Amino acid sequence: MTDVYLSLIAGGVTTRRAVVLTGLVRSTAARRRTAATAPTPVVSAPSAGAPVNKLTDLERRRVLEVLTSDRFVDLAPLQIYAQLLDDGVYLCSVSTMYRVLTENTLVAERRRVARHPAKVCPELIATAPRQVYSWDITKLAGPVKGTYFDAYVMLDIYSRYIVGVQVHAHESGVLAKELMEQVFKVHGVPQVVHADRGTSMTSKTVAALLADLEVTRSHSRPRVSNDNPYSESLFKTLKYGPEFPECFGSLCDARQFMDLFANWYNHEHRHTGIGLHTPADVHFGLAIDKAADRRVVLTDARTRHPHRFATARAPKILDLPDTAWINRPAQDTTEEADTTAA
Repeated sequence: MTDVYLSLIAGGVTTRRAVVLTGLVRSTAARRRTAATAPTPVVSAPSAGAPVNKLTDLERRRVLEVLTSDRFVDLAPLQIYAQLLDDGVYLCSVSTMYRVLTENTLVAERRRVARHPAKVCPELIATAPRQVYSWDITKLAGPVKGTYFDAYVMLDIYSRYIVGVQVHAHESGVLAKELMEQVFKVHGVPQVVHADRGTSMTSKTVAALLADLEVTRSHSRPRVSNDNPYSESLFKTLKYGPEFPECFGSLCDARQFMDLFANWYNHEHRHTGIGLHTPADVHFGLAIDKAADRRVVLTDARTRHPHRFATARAPKILDLPDTAWINRPAQDTTEEADTTAA
């Protein structure tokens, strides 16, 4: 019907009349008419051989000789291209220069690039209190927007006991040293003190104190918050608590709040990381007896209502860990899993 439609149009019949006579849809007829009258596209023959504008092998060797000459060996192709034009010489385009250099594996970073050695991942273990202390500084919002107080907090990673807390109007290595001297005098000198890489933590004042006491300094890797997990976890408990205020009215208010928080955390808070004991019980060696008392209570309850207990073992969350790690080695973790499976 398309041929009939086209012949009617060629004979002077209007398109409206032609579609009525042929029964075609007008849009379809128009589309077929356009396709029938469109010129046939010219199909180019496939390219054979190299491009006509490609440099010869001799020209490419010449380009390479110029690029690696004493005059241009330390310059970028764009600079070489411009200097050659100023000298009245055109060898090739800048992209061709790069292609020649790439073919000869000569494209690389030629400037002196700083190569910082990889920071060692801290791996610390504590098997008893007073072995490894972790400390950090957190900001407490002051009465005016943009003002903050600095809370210095140090804790024992094995017992989670807060061994020292101070709040000051600013941060400095001298104040950090005062905190450590107070903590060491009351709780004893630890083997290791771990912190992140803040200015106070890496200050010469703190470094000199720890060196004099023969305490090993340990620092987190740059931009790795997981290297100081105990302090970060403590600050989350602090700031997500229901009584933590949006801001403090004064430095005195901040100090009073932190003292109350430390007392609650040490003596009332049942910590999930230490078998739901308080940090004070673990720090001062009371947790073992309390764990035995808990087992007696559970045994009595199991005797009276055995159907309510799936196993004879106490819940694992009540287990008191014998070690506390910062970045436990993967090999050690694997060995423990194998032992548990056996």
